[in-house]
Amino acid sequence: MKKKIQKIVFIFVWFITASASATPSFSVYDLMVELAERPIGIETLEPHFSWKIYAQERNFKQSAYRICVADSPVKLENGDPNVWDSGKVLSDNSIFNPFKGKKLCSSTTYYWKVKVWNDKGEESVWSRANTFTTGLLNESDWGTSSWISMEADQLKIKGIHYQNKDALPASKTGMYKMPQFRKEFQVKKNIQKAFIYISGVGHFDLFLNGSKVGDHFLDAGWTLYDKEVFYVSFDVTDLLQKEDNVLGVMLGNGFYNMPQERYFKLLVSYGSPKLKLILKITYNDGTSQEIVSDNSWKVTESPITYSSIYGGEDYDATKQKQGWMQVGYDDENWENALEANYHPKMISQQIEPLKVKEEIPVVRCYKNSKGNWIYDFGQNFSGIVRLHVSGRRFQKLSLVPAELLNKNNTANQTASGHPFCYNYTLRGDSIEIWQPQFTYYGFRYVEVKGAVPAGERNPRNLPVITELVGLHTSLSASQSGTFFCSNPLFNKIHNLIDWAMRSNMASVLTDCPHREKLGWVEQAYLMQYSLQYRYNMSRMYNKIIKDMYLSQTEQGMIPSIAPEYVRFKDGFEDTPEWGSAFIISSWYTYLWYGDDRSLKKYYPMMKKYMDYLASRANDNIIAYGLGDWFDIGPDVPGNSQLTSNGLTATATYYYNATIMQKIAHLLAQPDDVEKYGRLAVEIKESFNRSFFNSSTNTYDRNSQTANSIVLFMGLADETYKQSIINNLVCDIEKRNYSLTAGDIGYRYVLQALETNGLSELIYKMNCKYNVPGYGWQLAHGATALTESWQAFGFVSNNHFMLGHLMEWLYGGIGGIRQTEQSLAYKTIQIDPHVVGNITSASASYESPYGRICSEWKKKQEGFELKVSIPANSEAVILLPTRNIENITDYGVCLHLSKDIVFLGVESNKTKIKIGSGNYLFFVKN
Repeated sequence: MKKKIQKIVFIFVWFITASASATPSFSVYDLMVELAERPIGIETLEPHFSWKIYAQERNFKQSAYRICVADSPVKLENGDPNVWDSGKVLSDNSIFNPFKGKKLCSSTTYYWKVKVWNDKGEESVWSRANTFTTGLLNESDWGTSSWISMEADQLKIKGIHYQNKDALPASKTGMYKMPQFRKEFQVKKNIQKAFIYISGVGHFDLFLNGSKVGDHFLDAGWTLYDKEVFYVSFDVTDLLQKEDNVLGVMLGNGFYNMPQERYFKLLVSYGSPKLKLILKITYNDGTSQEIVSDNSWKVTESPITYSSIYGGEDYDATKQKQGWMQVGYDDENWENALEANYHPKMISQQIEPLKVKEEIPVVRCYKNSKGNWIYDFGQNFSGIVRLHVSGRRFQKLSLVPAELLNKNNTANQTASGHPFCYNYTLRGDSIEIWQPQFTYYGFRYVEVKGAVPAGERNPRNLPVITELVGLHTSLSASQSGTFFCSNPLFNKIHNLIDWAMRSNMASVLTDCPHREKLGWVEQAYLMQYSLQYRYNMSRMYNKIIKDMYLSQTEQGMIPSIAPEYVRFKDGFEDTPEWGSAFIISSWYTYLWYGDDRSLKKYYPMMKKYMDYLASRANDNIIAYGLGDWFDIGPDVPGNSQLTSNGLTATATYYYNATIMQKIAHLLAQPDDVEKYGRLAVEIKESFNRSFFNSSTNTYDRNSQTANSIVLFMGLADETYKQSIINNLVCDIEKRNYSLTAGDIGYRYVLQALETNGLSELIYKMNCKYNVPGYGWQLAHGATALTESWQAFGFVSNNHFMLGHLMEWLYGGIGGIRQTEQSLAYKTIQIDPHVVGNITSASASYESPYGRICSEWKKKQEGFELKVSIPANSEAVILLPTRNIENITDYGVCLHLSKDIVFLGVESNKTKIKIGSGNYLFFVKN
């Protein structure tokens, strides 16, 4: 009997084991096409597919994949991939696999799935089906749609800086009325699918049957409107109703047209606001219908009586046309739209849209010395407000946002653009709710003029505000990284920088969300690693790089802002450390995400920029531009004070040459490999002749920036490298660990110290409140990173250009980087820097292959490191001991492990290589 029971148990265990082994222990998730989950409006005929893999076991490696694409979900499910079947492809590549199927059609939804094999030949189940939808691939796909407007174009202005008074028009320009359009139409059959493709310049809000379509803010994104305009794609299949429907569109100015009134950083006008739209409906019986923008649309002035990206927005609720977005509204008194003579290239918007990301409540409300009410949101952020108010018809109130307050508690806009305000005229029926549609600002406070909070004394019977809410607006790029450590100051610094980054992620990377809102390009690459640790910027950087390409001059110069709406003077229009973002950001984007298409597409233009720099060089030395902007010197911040602009400009020119050599190698351009290799050598020789003093072993004026950029870029002869390191350390220490480097230099200070094993010095520089820096800003009340290290009130108090420490928080304290030869974090390096009084830290980063986690703790008995490496990638780990026998993984001695490779000892750390999976290392003291 006992043997019989044992036999039954054995059979049961065998059955369970066999069943388990028959089911793969890995699966595919997070399917992406063109870097998006379910993109609508893609325009490439060769979209690229990516996916991530979940694997229960360690050391998962993909050995093959199979992608199937069909034009209906039924066909895909029934094994009929009529558009493309890749077959089993022997490859470990799970990112950017190109489509090789039938020619794609416009405005069509495709369905796809993928399965993978591991290196043992085992096969996963099919992934869940996902979709991608094409945009309008041909100009003819716009059908008979026209650009329409309410007013004819008046004087067009290419771009005038507000300080160039002599060039400003004598009479106001850009004073167009803000239009709203409507169009009724009928749907008589059962709908299979319906897509709207729409562009409104400067910005639009689209409504269908009374409801706003989508949750986007400030669509469409900013472009050089004389070269190209974005259109946005919406799936409205479920929003259309049988029989009668109505489309409504409201327009604002944006950067397309700036009224010459209130504050404007620059004056530009491409003409009156315009709309172009096509609604494509496909019915179940195979027929189709198109609704297009043309002169049959009705148009009238909207209640938005003033719209400016720089000056604010006014709304007169008495001018609302009640019911205008509903079917049956009488628009007989409206005008017919004008067809406009405007023919830009139409491009599908593929960056993430801006959205309202967070509602921010008021933390304090009080009356100032002027009798106005101050609403304090407790946080400096980019965005708008939502107003709840009641009062009599035609009563007016004004909302004045500001980063700072004057001594009398009035709004201080001296450094953020003055005057900017929101003015609202009440219609006078119950509670009215309003929020601006086509502008935004950077602010913490709102001064209310002409209204009082509910519950307060109101002897003049002013409008009553029942609620005022801050709406933080930002690019809706997904979060990629998290960071936390045991030192509260560094967590606060992370938050400080993060608010500035989010506040300046619009449809360009702005410098500030108020005064300028311009894409100064140097921050694009100097802050790129910091940004990419925190957010998925893959789609955004494609636009940033293209903006630089579109702004490039005939001579090859890349201007300091892109899109270049205005040509600045006095060194701001062209400075090498800025324009070089075209090359450096393109390379960094490739390293992080593995997409080489920008390198291929723009390589000739990068060469043109290098030729331009060569034309400005004298014996390979470039000595013009702004230099180390906003460094700390004896004067107020601005142009570089402690470092010659020739040093930073020439060093950047050298860095460009080394990157161009790598790009040329990648693109199989052997002549250019030789050309840029030779140029790099020549620049280095000239650089050292010009800036190195061999008698003192110092560069230039021996500043932190000079020494660091030399170390980072490898410009010093190896014989003198240690002397340069010593010079850098000495300068920092003699200043009581305070920094002097500015916008250009501080990233290189951090990188030079970190790569030379001096993270302890970084900690000492940034754990202080009593010298200018991050702690100083926090101590002086900053809630977002400020423009100056000193947190001066006369410059912006929401600026992300100095946020370089974010990169070190993830790559240094968190220890997450990729190895030098890696691409898209295929081979990760985990090397946490245990510094100062920090006893624990955790960091994560969502790489193209999946989530990387690094979590460490200092314990009395040793050091603990918890690591997660995503499937189909691998990692090099550095642990703080020279003796491998001191290390365990989940309690098992490391030298007993068969799947961990010992690589040796480096800088007193044991170096090992691991595959994917979860690990818990412990290093005994």
